[in-house]
Amino acid sequence: MERKSFEGMQCPIARSLERVGEWWSILILRDAFYGITRFDEFQKSLGIAPNMLTRRLKGLVESGLMERREYNARPPRYEYVLTKTGQDFRPVLLSLLAWGNKHFAEGAASVLIKNIKTNKIAVPVLTDQVSGEEIIASGKFKIVAGPAADDKLRQRFASGYEGTL
Repeated sequence: MERKSFEGMQCPIARSLERVGEWWSILILRDAFYGITRFDEFQKSLGIAPNMLTRRLKGLVESGLMERREYNARPPRYEYVLTKTGQDFRPVLLSLLAWGNKHFAEGAASVLIKNIKTNKIAVPVLTDQVSGEEIIASGKFKIVAGPAADDKLRQRFASGYEGTL
């Protein structure tokens, strides 16, 4: 069964889903925000089959969310980095994080957003960009392991996996 294309639709949500609508694509973008750039790193982090990862990375490059850059000539090796369009997906991911914590965390959250200045946990909200009142501000927040994080996740964050927002 062939998948329906949303590319020609007027709805910005449908057009956005055309580019990032598969869960693997969103998880790849999440890992890219955490600093992962290389194929083997994505594969290890996600536990995704190589052929599926290849297709999803190709789609993200074709959609303009990631750029493929050669980092080794012999043998040819590539890394995948977020473009400006890809970087602009950050609020969507943070909103999904907050929504998932609010509605689907069983007991306690495993990943939280922490204000670096106050050292307090933040809850993102959508705000008016024109007024400048927004929670997502460069360098003021970071992703941290929460109370329900397992040892593997805690080790990942302790080894510098978290990224400032």
